[in-house]
Amino acid sequence: MSEHINKKVINLFSNHNNNTVKPEDKKKVKFYAGFNYVKLKHDTNGNKFNKTNLLSYARKCHYMVTVMRELYGEIVLYSYDVPNVDLFKFMKSFEENTLDGTIIEIEKYFPNDLA
Repeated sequence: MSEHINKKVINLFSNHNNNTVKPEDKKKVKFYAGFNYVKLKHDTNGNKFNKTNLLSYARKCHYMVTVMRELYGEIVLYSYDVPNVDLFKFMKSFEENTLDGTIIEIEKYFPNDLA
């Protein structure tokens, strides 16, 4: 997704969470299954989203997940390379106690772009 769309959505969530959201924007933030969300129907140019392009983008995407753990009285960070296709499996491993720790950050990156 474009940086412009992400910034607009993040600003909307920030304002909503701080109760400074404008009345016309208040309707844009919905709540379901315990989470706030914003539904997007088109890109910044007004074009509808293309399923094939989005799936191709998702296949290339990886996440660097930084997890804090305490080992032998020391705080250490683990950085996991998680392909998009495995992100839910990775998160579920915390719920099932296969992995433990506190997720500090999840950052998206594209390994093919590294030179």
